[in-house]
Amino acid sequence: MRCLLLAPIVSLARAVGRLPPRVLRVLAHAAWLLSWPLLGGRRRIAATNIDLCFPDLSAAERRRLLSANEQESWRGLFDLLRAWYAPAHSLHELARIDGLEHLRAAMDAGQGVLLFTGHFTHTELAVRLLSEALGLRVRGVVRRNNSACIERELESARAHRSLPTLEKKDLRGLLRALQGGEVVAYSADQNFSYQHAFVPFFGVPAATLTSTAELVRRGRARMLPFWFHRDADGRFVLRIEPTWPGWLEGEPAQSAAIYMRELEAVVRAHPEQYLWMHRRFKTRPPGEADVYR
Repeated sequence: MRCLLLAPIVSLARAVGRLPPRVLRVLAHAAWLLSWPLLGGRRRIAATNIDLCFPDLSAAERRRLLSANEQESWRGLFDLLRAWYAPAHSLHELARIDGLEHLRAAMDAGQGVLLFTGHFTHTELAVRLLSEALGLRVRGVVRRNNSACIERELESARAHRSLPTLEKKDLRGLLRALQGGEVVAYSADQNFSYQHAFVPFFGVPAATLTSTAELVRRGRARMLPFWFHRDADGRFVLRIEPTWPGWLEGEPAQSAAIYMRELEAVVRAHPEQYLWMHRRFKTRPPGEADVYR
């Protein structure tokens, strides 16, 4: 019964995901305005993160960044629908991709590739744009939805677009994919209360996963940084970089610190497009107070 009740919502989502980008932008702006009274909790989280990470900005500048981030987050929600449901022809010429030679070199060598990225407002659409450009399957690592009905629909939509996923705690599945020569998009920039080290992110100690380099070694794979942003004209720029020097060979905490340093540089270029609504600093070093109280 619950799955039957979901059917009209799915039909609407499919229809919306096929709309032209200019229409989706209008809908995203309208959704932002209408949702303003309902998202106070998430707004406070984002505001706290922005205050912590951009202390040099004036209060007015931080408020403008928060507002821009909320609007980009709504655009990102509609970008999810595009990633899942938009026909391939509607995505042609939507992105410029730099650094594909690094990915192709690893694939030509028979290695799996971990595309190491972060939680931006349009991550899944960027992964699909890369998949369309390469003409191959790119897996993602996600948290499964608590509803079995919703999860089946999401995974069906992703698989139909060559974007099947792995559950974020399925380490065996991730290793098999990498050992099998697959390309996997992976983010480790959310709060971790296990296997973590406190490393600086915008000068704030952030609990960051330390096992990613070991996963790459065990998977006999190559890690390549994968970044992306939306330009003012609505098109995307995707960038694949060489592996960071010292990242694979360093101590776990050193590798985590390199990741946060590189991610911070990317976020600073387009801070409104980062997922600030997540409690990034939820886990605190011993003796430090909760920053989200």
